[in-house]
Amino acid sequence: MAAAMRKTGFGQVTPGEVPTAGSLLSAVGGVRGLIESILPGLVFLVLYTITKSVPLAVLVPVIVGAAFIVVRLVTRSPVMSAVIGLLLLAVSAVLALISGRAEQAFIPGMVINASSVLVLLISIIVGWPLIGLIVGFLTNEGVEWKKDAAKRRVLYIATWMWLGLFALRLAVEVPLYLARQTEWLAGTKLVLGVPLYAVLLWVTWLLVRAAYGRAAVVARD
Repeated sequence: MAAAMRKTGFGQVTPGEVPTAGSLLSAVGGVRGLIESILPGLVFLVLYTITKSVPLAVLVPVIVGAAFIVVRLVTRSPVMSAVIGLLLLAVSAVLALISGRAEQAFIPGMVINASSVLVLLISIIVGWPLIGLIVGFLTNEGVEWKKDAAKRRVLYIATWMWLGLFALRLAVEVPLYLARQTEWLAGTKLVLGVPLYAVLLWVTWLLVRAAYGRAAVVARD
């Protein structure tokens, strides 16, 4: 479990240290990760805005996603993230093509956001905030943080912040989806995607660093 956690975005930032631009770039998959995260959505936005063609707007991103897998295979890089991305693009394309409505392509993303809100909320309600579990695994501390009031408070706050991110996405995207404002929906999804994720990752680790730094000082005293 700890090894799996270290492969996530959180795991790319050294516990207890101030995140650098390089570590945050690694957390979102590096330059390649940024391109793979942003380019399909950007292609959709540009093509649909210009042509209003649903097939063109949803199928070209699928081709782009397939190209990412080929590049990773050629360069002998891990392909799982690109495969997952392609599957999501394919599901989105199928939904849009079947309905003939471009905004249907955003349903998988909204389902993921809603599921994330639910999981984070349940973790808070049962007293095991998800960010606390992740940080505990990354620091090899396990669940010892539950015994420290300062750590526990910060990890609850961080979990609420991540819940807020996914809730914000839903609050913005669902009304646009219902209003069939496809271009605005595509644009806001790009803005609320990787950029906001990176900012929140930075803030989370600053909070964690402050809490763990304080705990270290108290332990020395």
